[in-house]
Amino acid sequence: MSRGSFVFTPMALRSLELDEDMLERHNYKKQVASHHFNSYMLKKEVRDRAQFRSGTTLPAAVCQDVVVQNALYTGDLEALQHFFPRGSTVNLIIEPQGGDMRWVCAGEGLWSLSYEQELTTPLHITAGRGFTDCLRLLLQRGANVDLAPGGTTALHESCENCQPECTKLLLVHGANANAVSEDGLMPLHICTSPESLECAKYLLQYGAAINGRTTEEDDTPLHVAARNGLQDHIELYLRYGAAVDKQNLEGLTPLNAACSQCQELEDLQRYFKVCHLLLLAGAKVNTVDQDKRSPLHMACKNVNPDIVDLLLANGACVNDMDYGGEAPMHNILKVVCYKISHQPERIVRALLNHGSIRVWPGALPMLLKHCSESPRTIEVLLNAYSHLKVTDIWVESVPPTALQEHKEFYQSVFSLQLTPRSLQHLARCTLRSFLNVRVHKVVPKLGLPTYIKNYLLLECRGYVH
Repeated sequence: MSRGSFVFTPMALRSLELDEDMLERHNYKKQVASHHFNSYMLKKEVRDRAQFRSGTTLPAAVCQDVVVQNALYTGDLEALQHFFPRGSTVNLIIEPQGGDMRWVCAGEGLWSLSYEQELTTPLHITAGRGFTDCLRLLLQRGANVDLAPGGTTALHESCENCQPECTKLLLVHGANANAVSEDGLMPLHICTSPESLECAKYLLQYGAAINGRTTEEDDTPLHVAARNGLQDHIELYLRYGAAVDKQNLEGLTPLNAACSQCQELEDLQRYFKVCHLLLLAGAKVNTVDQDKRSPLHMACKNVNPDIVDLLLANGACVNDMDYGGEAPMHNILKVVCYKISHQPERIVRALLNHGSIRVWPGALPMLLKHCSESPRTIEVLLNAYSHLKVTDIWVESVPPTALQEHKEFYQSVFSLQLTPRSLQHLARCTLRSFLNVRVHKVVPKLGLPTYIKNYLLLECRGYVH
């Protein structure tokens, strides 16, 4: 026996025989499938020609042909021209594979995990993927533009995927700009990203209802745009006459919706511009939702200093309570430690300068504990009092890590245990007490150096005295 050979065992030989049988069966299945496909295409051609001669329109049929589906999903125009010649039916319902798994009853008490199927059509597939030429071909072949087997129309699909050319094409061919999906959404409610602006423009040009409501939340398109911080959409909708103070089922106006949305640092300016546009359009600044929360409550909770300044400048009530008995000051103090990069001290300062209620002195040690990572916030709060009763509990309330990181500031705070507040600070408190809620209006008009005016308005110095 040569060095490059080995002996086959009976088990190895049997395995090779099984592999050979499997290969033969696979080749046979391919031949049968090819025969069935050719037969299917011949029958389809005969059926399409008969339908063309009779002039009748067949109802939508289920298409399970993977070749046709592949052509649709890849945008193969040449293949679609072959599959859908003139006079053929293009009103097909397709059940694609994939999606989420769910339990399905298989009968006789047996259940199995299967993929949840969502019915679609050739129009949905091509419109959602931006295959404009393929979509045009299907529409020219007489596809039903408002067919919605899966609960949404092709127009919903094109708007959701930000395909303006497909959106325009569908509208030109008579798509209903106000079609309602099974989730109660019109196409304009689907425009939730900056890239969907062109789709929204086409929808409005073709008669989309600017104040159309969603079924579940009773939102208007302006609510949706405000919630998503879409400045350009807001400007567009306002030009078309959007109602600026409509309330949804939760009592939210578009301004409330914008303020209530959770905002990361990079989102702050975007939402500020949205709120500015809404207020310029006449939005009411003190409208409350079903929980009695105003836009100011929400802007404080999401720590957007620019929006807080904007709302206060437009007459927001600084001490209104919600159903939970909390004022805007409560909302900002509860989230200081989570939003330090948002400059929460600016909000606390603005609220105090507009006459906000202060923290009960007995709760200041707890405040030190929860806001210790933001010494600037603590500084603003402590400077709103003329006298402070600093005890050992204050020292124990500050975590060691925060104490070490902001050592000089906390030393200035703890030194008040043995030292009274400075005369300069007492003078500030006296003047602020006299002006009360007029501090923010009067102080900027005083003929004083800017340094002193900023001091009266509780500007941070990095210490207390």
